[in-house]
Amino acid sequence: MSATLAPGRRWASVTQMSERPAERPADRTEITGPHRSDVYDVWEPDPHRARGVTVALIHGGFWRERYDRHHLAPLARALADDGFHVANLEYARAGMPGGGWPGTGTSVLAQLTAVHADSALPERIVAVGHSAGGHLALWVASADRAPWLTGAVALAPAADLGEVDRLGLSDHAARNLIGACPDDAPQAWADADPARQRLTRPTVIVSGERDDDVPASVIESYLATRTPDDPIHSAVALGADHFAVIDPQAPAYLLVLAEIEELTLATH
Repeated sequence: MSATLAPGRRWASVTQMSERPAERPADRTEITGPHRSDVYDVWEPDPHRARGVTVALIHGGFWRERYDRHHLAPLARALADDGFHVANLEYARAGMPGGGWPGTGTSVLAQLTAVHADSALPERIVAVGHSAGGHLALWVASADRAPWLTGAVALAPAADLGEVDRLGLSDHAARNLIGACPDDAPQAWADADPARQRLTRPTVIVSGERDDDVPASVIESYLATRTPDDPIHSAVALGADHFAVIDPQAPAYLLVLAEIEELTLATH
C-alpha cells in the first residue's frame, strides 16, 4: 500500500556517526552501451542485511565532463554496508557524445532503465542524486518519465534551472548544459527544468544549511512551484555544506540514510 509524503520542511542536527568497515571495490560493473558514459557500478549488501531496495546514485558536477561517478563511490559503499543494493550511474555530460540537452536527461533515464532491467537488483529503485544529479533525480521523478520508480532523494539539488541561471552558478553551468540562454531556447529550458513540471513520484530534498555551491534560494524557488498535493518534503542538515550530504563520515549521512529509509517504508 503506498503513502503520499506531505509537503513540508524538516530541520535536523545529527550528532552521531556510524562505524564504517574498510573500503571495498564495486562487486561488478555493467556496460550498457557504446560510450564510456554507458556504465554503472554495483555494490551488494550483506545478504543477511539486504533491504530489497536498489539505490541508483546520480553524481553531480554541474553536468560537466570532468566530474564522474567515482566521487560517489564512498557513499555507494556506505549505503551497501547499510543494507541497500547500490548502482552508481555514469551518464553523458555536456561536451561528451550524447551529452548536453536533451541528451544528458535521456542518458540518465536510459541508465535507470537498465538498472530497472537488471535481474540481479531489487525492482524497488530509489534515484538518489547530488547537486546536478539532484536536478536529474527530480527530472526523472517528474512528468511520469519513470512510473516504476519507487521515489527520488535529491541531495543539495540544482532544482530550479531558472534560479540556477539567475545566480550564474558555476560559471553559468545551466547554459552550458542547455547550449543556449533561456530566451534563445525556451522550450529546451522548459523541458529540462523540473521546477516547471509536475512531480509524479514520491520525493525528498535534503540540503545542507551552509551550502554555498547551491544556495538555499534554488531549493526554495523549486519548492515554491509545488502544490500542497505534491508527494514531496524537504529536510535541512544543520551545519552541513554542499558535500557533507554525500560524505558517509559526516553527521549529515545519518539524515540522508533516514530519509531514504522513510521513503522506502512509506512507499512499500
